[in-house]
Amino acid sequence: MTTYIVVADAARARIFTRDSLNLAEKESLVHAAGRLHEGDLITDRRGADVQESTSSATRSSGEEEVASKHENELFAKEVAQHLYKARVGNNLEKLIMVAPPKFLGLLRDKLDGPTQKLVTHTLSKDLSKASMADIQAAVSDLR
Repeated sequence: MTTYIVVADAARARIFTRDSLNLAEKESLVHAAGRLHEGDLITDRRGADVQESTSSATRSSGEEEVASKHENELFAKEVAQHLYKARVGNNLEKLIMVAPPKFLGLLRDKLDGPTQKLVTHTLSKDLSKASMADIQAAVSDLR
């Protein structure tokens, strides 16, 4: 039985497969916009000129949060699409998801129904930059 283990955050998703106890990194997805600061995701509609850049005009934080959330949702959808393809290709039999709580929720929401049913465990933890040994240790008890 092949178990897929997704270790992700808003900027990177590492997809591992596990047969028996052997963990192997299958692929890595990167979403560069997930690393940007919220203010960098929003551009001026008219373009900024020199006087505007020194003025006290600021963007609303609500607008910035919407841009950041949108980028996170796009990436969660991309990861979910990879998992969907693995499921319909009969490669995915069980799924373990590891991500920070906020991104984990987004990822769950983007999974289609049949793929959601294959989720056996979730771990609310950011291990996206962790070593293979640390990831192996974190998921070793999850079957």
